[in-house]
Amino acid sequence: MAKLVPDDFRIPAGIEHERFRVRMLSIDDVVKDFDAICDRVDNQGAPQPAFVATVAENLVDLGWHQKEFELRRSFAYTVVAPDESRVLGCLYINPSETHDARVWMWVRRSAWEEGLDPLLEASVRDWLVKEWPFEKVDWGPS
Repeated sequence: MAKLVPDDFRIPAGIEHERFRVRMLSIDDVVKDFDAICDRVDNQGAPQPAFVATVAENLVDLGWHQKEFELRRSFAYTVVAPDESRVLGCLYINPSETHDARVWMWVRRSAWEEGLDPLLEASVRDWLVKEWPFEKVDWGPS
């Protein structure tokens, strides 16, 4: 699989915001991430199924995301509370057959109820324009 960004591109660390932090997703996030994926909702607030059924399965999934990040093939970021006390959602920057990248994200119910979803999306869109080399981004599911 090809790299999503060239070797000389400095991968952005994330986003610092007063209501959230976006940073690389890693295996160290396994328990808090699993809690969040079991409570995720779509952009209308409707409950969504978890990607995996157990913490052990989530560890495998996060290990894959972490390795793909290191190989520059795709980039999974966790969205956490500013104090890192809980995972609020996730952001994925993946390859696309029709665009420079495909981006999608999700948040947990409480974050959606607090109005974080549109704020996060606006921040991510701005970040992508300012810090990433993508000209055309597809905002859709994985």
